[in-house]
Parts: sequence; structure tokens; C-alpha cells
Amino acid sequence: MSMDSTPAPISGAEISGAAPQRKWQPMNSIQRRIVGVLVEKAKTTPEQYPLTLNSLITGCNQKSNRDPQMNVDGERVETAIEELRRIGAVIELQSGGRVAKYKHCLYEWLGVDKVELAVVAELLLRGEQTVGELRGRAARMEPIADLNALKPVLQSLIQKGLVVELTPEGRGQVVAHALYRPQELDELKVRYRDAAVSSPDESEPAAGRTSSGKSSAIDELRAEVAELRAEVESLRAKVAQLLGP
Repeated sequence: MSMDSTPAPISGAEISGAAPQRKWQPMNSIQRRIVGVLVEKAKTTPEQYPLTLNSLITGCNQKSNRDPQMNVDGERVETAIEELRRIGAVIELQSGGRVAKYKHCLYEWLGVDKVELAVVAELLLRGEQTVGELRGRAARMEPIADLNALKPVLQSLIQKGLVVELTPEGRGQVVAHALYRPQELDELKVRYRDAAVSSPDESEPAAGRTSSGKSSAIDELRAEVAELRAEVESLRAKVAQLLGP
């Protein structure tokens, strides 16, 4: 699979050991959808990248591999693109009177590598999800062999402040990107914290609960189902791309 924009070179600050200055900032829902689409198309259909305005609108409103579904028009997308250009996340390419096309600058803007960008893009396109779902979905953009291969990627993104853990580490863990507006992110954290408080205490025995051996087996099956579902979503997205809008 062809790759998109070349990752940014190592800066002098990184060589000297100084912490590089953070360039990224929170974005609204349309901005997040746009940059997610740009990364996705650059990685999965590089022959169609950079994207025209019409292609971006189609990608934003695409039915597969999107959550929530959107129905944005050209005016809203153009406004969001201009905002993204001002903060350095997107650039416009135009020459000789041709139709303007748009390209992301997220490698340098976020300070990530190819696999890290695929993970962030999948979270931007579909919101919070389990680590198992994320592995299957992000693997359509960059090779991620299994959950063990994803773990160090997630840890790096958490350290960079780009990913947050919504539930404790372990089977079925849910993670999200950190590019939400502060209020959105706070509400997301509260929702998962409240859900954890209202759920039964797993450390306490409960009547009718399966034995530990059966519970472990069920957890494993659930994880496998989540990964299979993610693989199906990936295949559906590829078929949709082949068939066109």
C-alpha cells in the first residue's frame, strides 16, 4: 500500500533533548472529520490524493467507517478548511488555474510517525473505541499485526497527549483521541467514569456469575468478535472505495 506524506525530519530540539513545542490544538467536529478523511484517503487511495473540495465533502459524508454520520455542505467544509489552514494542519495546492486540492500536514503538526497517524486518524473518523476494534480498523491504513504491536503505539500517543484512556488498561479497554474541544473531552470522560461506577464491581462475587474460567473464555471470544467486526468494516470500506461514491 502506498504511503502518504513523508514524516517530518527530526528537529534540532529533539536531537538536543529539549521537548519540541506542541503545534496541535483541539478542533471542532467538522475539522476533525476533514483531517481524518485526508489521512485516510492519502493512505488507502493515494492515486486520488490530494483531495478536491468535492472529494472532501464526499469523504466527510461517507457512510462506511464514520461515526457519527455527517451531512455537511460545501460552505461548511470550506470554512473548516480555511480554519485548518490558519492553524497549519492543512495546506492548499493550486497551480495553473486548476481546481484547488488539499493536503494534510499532520506528521509535523502532531509530531507522529506513520502508524501513530493511522491510529489517530481512525479515532478521528469513528470516535472512541476498544483497542481491539482500533487495531483492526487502523490496520487498513498501516500494518498492525496484533494487539501486542498496537500497545507501544498507543503508549507513545498517550505520552504525547494525543490519546486518552477512557477505561482501565486490559481486555476491552476503550481509548479516544485528545483533539476534542475541552468540554467535549470532559463530557466523554465523565460518561465512561459514570458507566464504570454504575456497573457491577467485578471484584465482588455475584449470584449467577460464571466461573472465572468461563468468564475468561467469554472475554476472549468478545475480543475476537470485536476484531472480526473491525476487519469486516475494513473490507466494506475498501469495497466502497473501489465502487466510488
